[in-house]
Amino acid sequence: QVQLVESGGGLVQPGGSLRLSCAASGSIFSIYAMGWYRQAPGKQRELVAAITSGGSTNYADSVKGRFTISRDNAKNTVYLQMNSLKLEDTAVYYCNADLKRTVVAPRRDYWGQGTQVTVSS
Repeated sequence: QVQLVESGGGLVQPGGSLRLSCAASGSIFSIYAMGWYRQAPGKQRELVAAITSGGSTNYADSVKGRFTISRDNAKNTVYLQMNSLKLEDTAVYYCNADLKRTVVAPRRDYWGQGTQVTVSS
């Protein structure tokens, strides 16, 4: 069994900052990419940022320059530092991990339960 547990969401004013964390635990052989997605009410889930095991990153255009993704491979943890938050960043943020549970198992995606980020004055 694999679990992804997110933390760090909450309510923040426009221009403020939040830091999300996501720790993967359980039977894990290797984690490849980890990332953050978000889903606002009435909208599709979208990629916010992703990072490979080697540290290569990818960001949505809407968050470039404001958000920073990082990971601690030893702790199987990924972080999302969110600065200069805007009203339109309000959404449920989901952690994602592309991993193998054993050496022979296929790679597949795992998801966290989501954490609410609300940007409001």
